[in-house]
Amino acid sequence: MNDLYFVVAGFFVGTVIGLTGVGGGSLMTPLLIFFMGIKPHMAVGTDLLFASITKLGGTYGLWRQRLIPWPVVIRLCAGSIPASLITLAVLDWVGSEGANVQWVITHTLGVALLLTAASLLYKALKTRHLPPLGMAASEVLHQHQLGLNVPPAPSGVASAPHPHSSGHDADTLSERPALTVLFGFVIGCLVTLTSVGAGAIGVTVLMLLYPRIALSRIVAADIAYAVPMTLVAGLGHASMGSVDWPLLGKLVSGSLPGIWVGSLLITRTPERIIRLILSVLLTLAGTKLVLN
Repeated sequence: MNDLYFVVAGFFVGTVIGLTGVGGGSLMTPLLIFFMGIKPHMAVGTDLLFASITKLGGTYGLWRQRLIPWPVVIRLCAGSIPASLITLAVLDWVGSEGANVQWVITHTLGVALLLTAASLLYKALKTRHLPPLGMAASEVLHQHQLGLNVPPAPSGVASAPHPHSSGHDADTLSERPALTVLFGFVIGCLVTLTSVGAGAIGVTVLMLLYPRIALSRIVAADIAYAVPMTLVAGLGHASMGSVDWPLLGKLVSGSLPGIWVGSLLITRTPERIIRLILSVLLTLAGTKLVLN
């Protein structure tokens, strides 16, 4: 396959990650398995390091925009990194290339993709009347008063903080620390096994746990916490020989510019249509994996 295809695929997935926080595993892993013929355990290992490097580039851009709620990131890492280490130990013990392990990875990946599709559809329907990700309530009201085609924010969004606020909403970020760590643990196990979950499932969990945080900051938290978790999981897979390094280099050469573009557009791009399209694609991919 032409190397340009890998670069273009990396750019596409990187842009989607920057816009929505989704795509590191839910898009790239099925692409590697179905279109590039990579074995499931190699696809998972390669994709984990791909996601870590790509999201590191996105985290830098989001940090410069002051969008990352660091207390949430720390809590998620406190659960997900130990979970990743435990899952890696189990994989190393049972062997990652056995037929039974491949079956578990493939079918768990299929279920994870279906869950991801459901969460994307839920968010797309839930946010069908919302403005672009980073728009503050005051901006929405002002544009509505000027007669622009922007609907007024619902009451639940009116109290949402401006994504560039320096106060970081201490009261809001103090909510549900134990549940955040617990969900981080569950997502860490899932991501280490399948490379799927840190994006759409993580964003959905954060939306439920922190409903008063602006969506742009939810996506930023999801991208930032995934960096150390996927790095730990990816290095663990690499130690078991489950990473295709030349392929990784080609994918990353496209994804880093892609996530940079996506992170620049995050505060001004509606994402409902993207989520609807992704939910359909992931449903098809997940169904194929489960039925195989």
